[in-house]
Amino acid sequence: MFSKKIKTFGLFILVILIVIQFFPIDKSVPESSMSTDFITATNPPAEVANLVKSACYDCHSYQTKYPWYSNVAPASWWLADHIDDGRDELNFSTWTDYSPKKAAHKIKEAIELVGDEQEMPLPPYTWIHSEARLTDKQRKTLTDWFQTIREDIQARADTALNVAGDGKPTEDEEGH
Repeated sequence: MFSKKIKTFGLFILVILIVIQFFPIDKSVPESSMSTDFITATNPPAEVANLVKSACYDCHSYQTKYPWYSNVAPASWWLADHIDDGRDELNFSTWTDYSPKKAAHKIKEAIELVGDEQEMPLPPYTWIHSEARLTDKQRKTLTDWFQTIREDIQARADTALNVAGDGKPTEDEEGH
């Protein structure tokens, strides 16, 4: 009796796993130009560009390289959710679309999450993608360069506010 229930339950789970394979994730990519891309716009040193691409771009750009498991539900759904969340928070493919204040805020968050808090890249990502594991030296290289970019963006934003006249940032410029 107990064995029959286990077999029935196992068969039920197997059928569900097969059925969910018919609901793939959307891997389509919106149109974007390389001219709006972070690396193109900021022209980082080669080492920084490589670090950003290997540690950040899969989740934070339209240049995602989908691994084999992106074709297997429910892992694909979990992956798609992470990518969607990553792009919502920061999308390097649309970098130049951010206002200077918002870009400065995004870079400040990147400095915190990559450097101070070491929350990025996400540990589950680095378990599978060893090239995305950052050493302390690599984290410092990235955050130092991000800080340089932030200061440059902030200076341009301050200049733009002074030229605009009222000196009051819009809600978008505050990074909200």
